[in-house]
Amino acid sequence: MTEERTYRHLITPKKNLVPFNVVVQETDLSIYAKAVLDVLAKDLILQYRGYIENYISRYPGFQKTLVPWQINTPEAQIITDMAEAGQRSGVGPMAAVAGAMAEYVGKALLKSSDEIIVENGGDLFIKTDKPLTVGIYAGASPLSMKIGIIIKSDKNPVAVCTSSGTIGHSLSLGRADAVCVISESCSLADAAATSIGNHVKTKTDIQAAVEFGTSIEGVDGILIISGDEIGLWGNVELVPIGNQ
Repeated sequence: MTEERTYRHLITPKKNLVPFNVVVQETDLSIYAKAVLDVLAKDLILQYRGYIENYISRYPGFQKTLVPWQINTPEAQIITDMAEAGQRSGVGPMAAVAGAMAEYVGKALLKSSDEIIVENGGDLFIKTDKPLTVGIYAGASPLSMKIGIIIKSDKNPVAVCTSSGTIGHSLSLGRADAVCVISESCSLADAAATSIGNHVKTKTDIQAAVEFGTSIEGVDGILIISGDEIGLWGNVELVPIGNQ
C-alpha cells in the first residue's frame, strides 16, 4: 500500500548512494547502493519470497500463527531465522518477514556494493562506512520525525526495525506510536519490535514493555514512543531532527 509509505520522502540518502525502489507483489523495498542494482534486487526478492511461499504451501500454519513456530525439517536459512526470531520474541514467524527480506536482500547486495541500506516497511538493514541518522516516524505523535537514532559505521551490518500499533498495515496488539529495536539481526529486530509493541496499550505501559524487551536475546537497543512520552534502553543514541 503505497499510501502507507509516504514517509519515504523524508529519507535523506547519503550523497554517494543511489536510491531505487523494487516491488514484487507485497514486497516493496527502498534501496540505497553504490549503483542501481534493481535487476539483481528483484531476482533476490523472488528467490527469498520463493523460499517463504514454498514453505507456507507445505505448512500453511506458518503464515497464520501468532505464537512461536518450531522447525522440524532442514529448511532455507531465511525460514529458520524467521522461526528463531519468533521463538526468541514470543511471536509468530511472520512477525519477522519484513525484516528478514530486508536483511537477506541487503546481505546479498553487499557483494555488489560495499554500502547498502534496505528499507522494507519501516525495517532497515544498514551497512555504511559513515554514521547515519535514522528518523523515527511515529504517526500522530508530536515526536514523529523530531528525533532520530544515530547509527555509527561498523564492520557489521546493523538493523533498525519499527513496529506501530497506530500506523501501517502490520498486525500489532498494542497501541504504541512506534517501537524501534536495534540488533545485529534484522529478522530478530522485526519480531522483537512487534512483541514489545504488543505490550504497550497506553503510555503507562512503556517502562514494563522496555523491561520485557531487555529479556529478548539479541536485542541491543529499544526506543518506544507513545504520544508525547519516550522509553529508552541500551545502545540508542538520539539526536533532534527536523524543525525544533
